[in-house]
Amino acid sequence: MLASPVFWLLYVMFVLVSASGLMVTAQIAVIAKDYGVDKTVLLFGAATLIVAGIIDNLANGGARPFFGWVSDQIGREFTMAIAFTAGGVAYWLLGSAGTTPWTFVICAALIFFTWGEIFSLFPSTCTDMFGPKYATTNTSLLYTAKGVSAFVVPLANLLKTYTGDWHAVFAVASIMNFIVVAMALFVVRPMRISISASENKNTVGHAHPAE
Repeated sequence: MLASPVFWLLYVMFVLVSASGLMVTAQIAVIAKDYGVDKTVLLFGAATLIVAGIIDNLANGGARPFFGWVSDQIGREFTMAIAFTAGGVAYWLLGSAGTTPWTFVICAALIFFTWGEIFSLFPSTCTDMFGPKYATTNTSLLYTAKGVSAFVVPLANLLKTYTGDWHAVFAVASIMNFIVVAMALFVVRPMRISISASENKNTVGHAHPAE
């Protein structure tokens, strides 16, 4: 698997999407404070940040079975395209419209919903490509991309400090998601189809040797 170019493409995609999500999850309290909504009482006496935390966790958890099911119906790459396009839009919305309590909660929830599915889509894609025999080892190696992506998070702080607001950070996060959409549709999918066709050809050749 480590010798396969498609694995490293998946790895880079994982890093990009994971990093964009971690930028928000690591800084959600700071973002809410900078927007002036963190202590606004929103629902049943709970402040905006508390409400957002609860809804974000539900969205993050719910994204995994939902997008896993969607990918079983329409395919991994098409599901990635839908989820990460929506994710890119969600980051842009948080930067441009998330400055009131309810819009902050909604936009943050959309980000968590379109980010959480990486933990179902990437492992399943990896298993589809490299088979179930070493699925746990392969998925574990792919999952190290999340650790790598954590090193990107401090760069978000530097960008925010340099520009003075969060707009540039969210713009970069959006672009990262759109790059992954293009990679999924126009690089990974053709490679996967080619690999699958080659394997089927080899299987047929072994089953029916030429006379």
